[in-house]
Amino acid sequence: MGRREKILDGLAVANLIGVEIGALDKPLVRKSDGAVYYVDHCDTDTLKSRWKNDPGVNNDALWVDAVWGQSSLAEALASGHSPNSEKWSGADYVVASHVIEHVPDLVSWLREIDEIVRPGGTVRLAIPDKRYCFDYLREPSTFADVVSEFIRRRRVPGANRILDCTLNMTTIDCGKAWRGQIVDSELERIYTVEDAIAIATDAEVNGSYHDVHCWVFTPESFTGLMHDLARAKLLSFKCEWLVQTVWDDLEFFTCMSRAEDHEEAAASWKAAAGKLEPSPPGA
Repeated sequence: MGRREKILDGLAVANLIGVEIGALDKPLVRKSDGAVYYVDHCDTDTLKSRWKNDPGVNNDALWVDAVWGQSSLAEALASGHSPNSEKWSGADYVVASHVIEHVPDLVSWLREIDEIVRPGGTVRLAIPDKRYCFDYLREPSTFADVVSEFIRRRRVPGANRILDCTLNMTTIDCGKAWRGQIVDSELERIYTVEDAIAIATDAEVNGSYHDVHCWVFTPESFTGLMHDLARAKLLSFKCEWLVQTVWDDLEFFTCMSRAEDHEEAAASWKAAAGKLEPSPPGA
């Protein structure tokens, strides 16, 4: 089963209204597949300008229906383009591939998604596993980290998240990471300390947006964090399923739906954690 099939498993997208966040030029759900809104943090022209010099991005394929930034997701979708000439009335599903780690305020991000999902709808996420990507040297994000940014209601990444990312970002070989062949002391940071501080200062002083991984996860840390957020009544989603990171890959997948109450949500994440298989030696 490919990654598209994993994340869309069981979804009859042709008959549903969907939202894909951060699709860029390679959406999981194409416009030809069904009615889907593409949401990003900037409009189409800005996105095209930002990626115009990247040979790995097909600039002609970029399109944004709704800009989710200073306004809420519901407001952005209500005022955005419509993929089927109908008035916005909610989503049957939301998909986001390698997006959740970028959001400045994770709690508010999930809450705003919750607001636009219809009863019975699902949220499907593809999430990078920090053990096999450039976040290798970073510690998994904690409950305190996440709640701190929620209290601040961050709409752009703050200095602390930017510094944690840029000071520890490194290049690793995913295969070697799986086989325990990485020597931490030999890894080189991508950013200099001076550059990291300059970027963080610009964000904090000028409010500039810098695209970084605000959060880092493993399947174990993610289920634990979701459990803790639900227990604190900050998360209303329950875990429907979670697919662990497979050998020589760097991402895991989860499907969530709205729970009846926070206790049900917390119990589902605890159950998902209990089903996780141990990581192989060296991982």
